[in-house]
Amino acid sequence: MLIQPSRRDLLRYGGLVGAGALLPATALAAADPWHRAADIARTVRAPVFPPRRFDITVFGAKGDGVTLNTTAIARAIETCAAAGGGRVLVPAGDFLTGAVHLKSNVELHLLAGATLRFSTDPAQYPMVFTRWEGVELINYSPLVYAYKAKNIAITGAGTLDGQGSPEHWWAWKGPWGGTAEHGWREGMPDQRKSRAVLFQMAEDRVPVEKRVFGDGHYLRPSFIQPYGCENVLIEGVRIRRSPFWNVHPVLCRNVILRGLDIMGHGPNNDGTDPESVDMMLIEDCIFDTGDDCIAVNSGRNEDGRRLGVPSQNILIRNCRMKQGHGGITVGSQISGGARWVFAEKCRLDSPDLWYAIRFKNNALRGGLLENFHYRDIHVGQVGRAAIACDFNYEEGAKGRFTPILRHITIERLRATRATRVLDSQGLPGAPVTDIALKDCSFDGVTEPSILRHTERVALSNVRVNGKPVQALDQLQPF
Repeated sequence: MLIQPSRRDLLRYGGLVGAGALLPATALAAADPWHRAADIARTVRAPVFPPRRFDITVFGAKGDGVTLNTTAIARAIETCAAAGGGRVLVPAGDFLTGAVHLKSNVELHLLAGATLRFSTDPAQYPMVFTRWEGVELINYSPLVYAYKAKNIAITGAGTLDGQGSPEHWWAWKGPWGGTAEHGWREGMPDQRKSRAVLFQMAEDRVPVEKRVFGDGHYLRPSFIQPYGCENVLIEGVRIRRSPFWNVHPVLCRNVILRGLDIMGHGPNNDGTDPESVDMMLIEDCIFDTGDDCIAVNSGRNEDGRRLGVPSQNILIRNCRMKQGHGGITVGSQISGGARWVFAEKCRLDSPDLWYAIRFKNNALRGGLLENFHYRDIHVGQVGRAAIACDFNYEEGAKGRFTPILRHITIERLRATRATRVLDSQGLPGAPVTDIALKDCSFDGVTEPSILRHTERVALSNVRVNGKPVQALDQLQPF
């Protein structure tokens, strides 16, 4: 069944999480922005479900790893929703399934020993309205999908296995420079042509309902995507081998990711990509990924500007980042803007982690990025720089939109081994501005920092390789 928005939906989405959703600016919050972070933690609450239970095996599901259980799981979800909500239970076993579509007031709960193993047959993922690399379209359903639902959850101690591999899904990427073998060889079909067509459609303002892809286009589905949803909880489960992005909430409000163990080293296996979200808590999660661990987004180029919905009011705490391109990242699909992102008490450590804190933008994206506050961040090892601000990402200066990145405060960051402290490269006429480093130390530094088109960088009690520095030209190895 094709799920797509009405024209009214397309016009109203900007109002779901618009600027009016910002928290009140009190004098106290203005003096200490971390009061806003505390407000996010207090305000975001997990959905509560009625005490009803719907075991998928009662509806005919078999955990033998062979039987396709898509219909049985859908029946359990539909029955649960029709009854007014509750818990759809996945018991211990290996349950093969196609796309799972959640409905309002439904909690999908996986017991310990339970695996939802998602089919590698693209035919098991019907066409739906979705967003792919920041652009709206009609494409394969994400493996777990919800559209305009309220009060939904995925919880438990079980595993969701997307079965991404060099044999399935990953080769659709085409050429890729990742650390894992992904299966593509010269002459094999891949996403490149369709990706370019989709992006041009967005630039030309082709109506979303006419951007129909799917079979023959090789645009991989995301793993978990709540779209336009309110009150979302994803907690406790293990998420493995995604075809594409792992957890991708779009235009959602009031979202919690808690205690997740996300691992997949395939192409674009981002851990989570909050896109145009408002009020989100990410805590106690482990990310071990083939791309950015966390990447805050808000739409690509013309599509991001058309919707114009920023990501805002996001709190990240007590998370562990292992392999990935960036640990805590903003961008690059960021044309709708981002603001008020907080991160604290996180540990980032891997020789295959490029950057600990990363911002990506360019002159085709544009967008206003401001008010980022990070503290008590422990960096064991990163392969490149501890902190990166990059306006040259992908197309760089080849555009007519001005990227803005300002007001970044990083306190008490400790890096044991970082090749560089800071790699900040704005554009002529579009500098990165107002970076403050306070009470930070960077050891194992072997290369000087790079600062181009970057203004107003303030250092307070910063040490590099054990020695105090007061000036930017001292951000280099001694």
